[in-house]
Amino acid sequence: MNTTKKIYFASDFHLGIPDQKSSLVREKKIVQWLDQIKHDAEEIYLVGDLFDFWFEFDLVVPKGFTRLLGKLAEICDAGIPVHIFHGNHDLWMFGYFEKEIGCKVYKSEITKEINGKKFYISHGDGIGRGQWFFKFLLAVYRNYFFQRLFAFFHPSVGLTISYWFSKRSREKTFKGNENHYGEKEYHLQFAKEYLKTNTVDYFIFGHRHLPMDTDVNGSHVVNLGDWINHNSYAVFDGDKVEIKKFEG
Repeated sequence: MNTTKKIYFASDFHLGIPDQKSSLVREKKIVQWLDQIKHDAEEIYLVGDLFDFWFEFDLVVPKGFTRLLGKLAEICDAGIPVHIFHGNHDLWMFGYFEKEIGCKVYKSEITKEINGKKFYISHGDGIGRGQWFFKFLLAVYRNYFFQRLFAFFHPSVGLTISYWFSKRSREKTFKGNENHYGEKEYHLQFAKEYLKTNTVDYFIFGHRHLPMDTDVNGSHVVNLGDWINHNSYAVFDGDKVEIKKFEG
């Protein structure tokens, strides 16, 4: 790792909600942040739920988000790797980001050593104990048969249906994301189990919408927060990971 460079992590932009006007304000702020960090970024990791809903039909992608997509393409063209992880709201990425923009897209977690530190990076949805109904829904969403079945809808129909389901999910789960559940945090429970047989310095998660950095047996469980309420991100300077907030 270049000693003058840094590695950035962010997640849960949820662009598209609650309406086009406020989403556009948030998108411009995210682009402003990307403009600021591109000067010293060695790599950028966007750890899921960039959009409140995203589905790539064979010849169609959702309308909007041109400022973010253009900025990501600019950063990739400059030779800075951009890594995007599937979230539970935008897991239907089928090649557009790789072919058109130049990003690297991950369908599941990765482990990676950076500057001598071991990282476990995942959106964090559906891990740990419990959450059985949510895990069932994820299995359906990730099933190739159901994905192709959905693709038969006209995009105007399919996207309308999906935005309605996404809104219902958001109303139910976003309130719970405002609370910290202490030892019952499923990311912490997962980390404790994982560390019994593996060595990790930093767990990097999205999904929970609360910026957190918790010590678990000498390792750090970092939740990146979101850009709806917190404008938070994490930066690794080659020595340690620190959560920060973008003021704009």
